[in-house]
Amino acid sequence: MFPGTASPTLRFLATQPWFTCLPLATQEHAHASLLHIPAKKGEMMLQADTPVEGWYAVLSGLVKLQSVPIKGRSSTFLCVASGDWFGEGSALNIERRRYEVVALRDSELLCLPHAVFHQLRATSIEFNQFLVKQLSIRVSQAMALIESGRLRTPEQRVALSLSRQFWGRTRKLSLSQDELANLVGISRQTVNQALKSLAQRGLVTLEFGRVDIPDDEALTHFIFTSPEPPSEA
Repeated sequence: MFPGTASPTLRFLATQPWFTCLPLATQEHAHASLLHIPAKKGEMMLQADTPVEGWYAVLSGLVKLQSVPIKGRSSTFLCVASGDWFGEGSALNIERRRYEVVALRDSELLCLPHAVFHQLRATSIEFNQFLVKQLSIRVSQAMALIESGRLRTPEQRVALSLSRQFWGRTRKLSLSQDELANLVGISRQTVNQALKSLAQRGLVTLEFGRVDIPDDEALTHFIFTSPEPPSEA
């Protein structure tokens, strides 16, 4: 079904384990139902407090999920790269969106509409297994953020936000320090210092506007190493 000249959407679907297990007619129906949402860098892709139309995937680019700005300030709590899905909780509950989705670079989203999403839930074991895995990832991410905010140093919190727990597909992250500061929940100055510290440890390499992760195991070990207690005066 997926020749070498297939569209980017078909090539993306071919990588989805739940999709390739579907009967051919169901695959064609799901593919035909997908909505496409393109945006330029910096544009709002999905607004908060609007009806959720279905389940979303990043076909290309990079997007951030952020809180609604209050007095001009917002908090980024997740970035989603090309090839990943998000919004399964809202799709399951059919609720209004609680966050904004903004393109960090030229991006395109796919939306699997509610009707197809719930049809697959009712008929496909593989689809449900994939959803359970996605929800498990979100719970793990939330618990890691709570734990790191209470027990970890700023360097460890930055390292966590760069780890595979949040970036499963890409290890070359094009994030500004402002974006990373919003994601971690600390100041840009503290992020700058933390990145320099991580670079000195050999855990990241820095270029203008990009962070590369050369050794995921070393980064993970650093994240979960108990911080040294402060020295007594």
